Amino acid sequence: LVQYVVVRGDLLRQLGWPVGAVIAQACHACTAVLHVCADDVQTKTYLADLDRMHKVVLEAPDEASLRALAETLTENDIRHKLWIEQPENIPTCVAAKPYPKTDIQNFFKRFKLFK
Repeated sequence: LVQYVVVRGDLLRQLGWPVGAVIAQACHACTAVLHVCADDVQTKTYLADLDRMHKVVLEAPDEASLRALAETLTENDIRHKLWIEQPENIPTCVAAKPYPKTDIQNFFKRFKLFK
């Protein structure tokens, strides 16, 4: 099982957010989706072995690409959380619940590793 996380790179590069604030967005989205999907069998399996969790952290270039990803995931019944930072109301990150890699990797193939 793997959890895909996609963070906006422009928050860091164009908008000047501190690194810690950007990392916090990924943490918020991951925590939220795990909470919302706590009763899901795959989520329970993923959390049963905390020392072996696997995440892939990718970068979306901007808000439009992040929103497009969230829309595609919704259309395909892929459970996820689009984190919207408050009170600014800024979409910052998408985190999918844990899935088998082969079930969801195609939705994320256009994004590069976050650097």
